[in-house]
Amino acid sequence: MSKKSIDSVIAPPQPHFVGDGFRVHNFFPSAPGMNLQRMDPFLLMDYNSKYKFPPTKQPKGVGVHPHRGFETVTIAYQGKIEHHDSSGGGGVISKGGVQWMTAARGVLHKEFHETEWSKKGGDFQMVQMWVNLPAKNKMDKPNYQAIDHENMTIIDLPDQAGKIELIAGKYGDHIGPAHTFSPIHMMNAKLNADGKAEFNFPADYNTALLMIEGECVVNGAVSIPADHLAVLENDGERFTLSAEEESIVLILSGKPLNEPIAAQGPFVMNTYEEIRQAMKDFQQGKFGQLS
Repeated sequence: MSKKSIDSVIAPPQPHFVGDGFRVHNFFPSAPGMNLQRMDPFLLMDYNSKYKFPPTKQPKGVGVHPHRGFETVTIAYQGKIEHHDSSGGGGVISKGGVQWMTAARGVLHKEFHETEWSKKGGDFQMVQMWVNLPAKNKMDKPNYQAIDHENMTIIDLPDQAGKIELIAGKYGDHIGPAHTFSPIHMMNAKLNADGKAEFNFPADYNTALLMIEGECVVNGAVSIPADHLAVLENDGERFTLSAEEESIVLILSGKPLNEPIAAQGPFVMNTYEEIRQAMKDFQQGKFGQLS
């Protein structure tokens, strides 16, 4: 079984604000060498590196907006996020939790810092990804999965190396709680200093590592500093992570859909005719109501 090698290590791009509550680095599709196909089925990664928000009575965030044709996945590392959507989904996730919203045929949603957290302020750190849906599922019924940290599959690594917090897919014989429409593995590796872990994904799966905290070495050769993204080649199945210090790594690996991608604003479909229909349906109020 051959090793996956490193394609590139990407420094955090210049940050920008999404709404007034998310100060993000967009790793893909906007970083050099990254486009909508490179990490298929993952379409977008916005990383809100650790940022301190002052106390406020008015929660910061993003107001009501539409989506169709994909899923949004939000992972909270610091702070609290509140979500509401027009299909009835919603809730608050705290440190370590995940909100997994399937927009599918169309929803309106909004995302804000949780009200009581906003009054105190503090460090805020999160990742939001867009995950594409297969063509056959793009017009499915919307859904919402709230995955608290306590509901994740936790795997203790040997030799007190740390643990894996499995969100979706598999690690060894363990299965994560999230439902996915295509084969996807998503997990946090929380490694102690000098801790090591091995991972094994099919060669054709697109795989990336986001260093949330600390610093790790991949395959004993390439060091990945904090807040950097490592994109792996599609040339092997396995790789190892060795922590230089106490570290948190978000690990993504997914089987490409290899379907046409038509994207415009908050809509991702397979053709631009479908994009135009999405805009028309949104304008006609077919995505529901949300205030």
